[in-house]
Amino acid sequence: MRAYGRRRMLALAAGLLAAVTACSGDARPPATTPAAAVTTSASPSPDEPEVTLAEAAEEFTAFTLTDNALRGESPYEGRLREVQDITTGGQWPLTQAAYLSTGSAPPRRRWGPPTLYVPRFRQGESAPWFSVLAPRDGRPTLLIFARSDRWRISSAAELVPGQELPKIKLDADGYASVVAADDKTVTISPQFLGPVHASVAETGTAGVTAGLLATGPLTTDVAEQIAGNREKAKNEGFSYDSIFSADNFPVYALRTGDGGALVQYSLSRTTSTTTKTAEDDYIPVPDQARWAISSSVLRRSLKLIETHQYAAAVPPLTTPSAAPVIAHDGALTRASGE
Repeated sequence: MRAYGRRRMLALAAGLLAAVTACSGDARPPATTPAAAVTTSASPSPDEPEVTLAEAAEEFTAFTLTDNALRGESPYEGRLREVQDITTGGQWPLTQAAYLSTGSAPPRRRWGPPTLYVPRFRQGESAPWFSVLAPRDGRPTLLIFARSDRWRISSAAELVPGQELPKIKLDADGYASVVAADDKTVTISPQFLGPVHASVAETGTAGVTAGLLATGPLTTDVAEQIAGNREKAKNEGFSYDSIFSADNFPVYALRTGDGGALVQYSLSRTTSTTTKTAEDDYIPVPDQARWAISSSVLRRSLKLIETHQYAAAVPPLTTPSAAPVIAHDGALTRASGE
């Protein structure tokens, strides 16, 4: 990381924090936790978790202040490097595209009070993380913050209208429990949820994974759309395909009150269209890709890459049923063609 970029980012956040404090007397959004109360001690006990509820609240506040300090400004070529300092996982390509598609000035966000779900990691945990449910631009959004060398946002998915967050299992102090990637007590182990979703989105109700995820606009309906687009392209003299992949995106899972898991994960989608006769056929470039491709049509091929982030409520193995996808956000993150 470049020292200048880091200093500028911290200065932006500090400046905004000071301004808000001067106006309101408290710059930190009021954090709520599922516990009745959270107390802190000046001398942490040996069994204090690696990340406390208070620390998680501070990190959420720091992110929202820094993120909004970087957004909405006049173009500055170094800003994207600074944004990379606070993003990781599937959030990085989404954030990068948000900046590139708006001339490095995406609109600022409106954040509401967060509800924190912090796993009780033991002291010394090398890669801790926590989940947050907070209003973002008026819509309830599930976030993941992960720490390596520093805290970064890794995932953000808005609750689908009509869906609710399942009750998260908490201990007496208000801390959550992590579900292991290979956990066998739920109907889909967290490490397999991404590949299962990718399969359902491509094959729908006809594939071997049919019935594992609930039907709907984020799963089986996508497969129907792909099949329809493929047939339409064939009739018009094009070849078309759209593939989902789990790639190496991280997966995060919390134990729910019913013994299941709330799993947050990301997928990439690559859609390719190719002409069969380059002399006469043209591929129209969709409006959402014009920030990456200047031409309105292409002669030979078009490739669109999207990044999608999800949350699913996976039932326990004791009461198996199709897992609903309860949250989603995604966008076009790359485009190319000739």
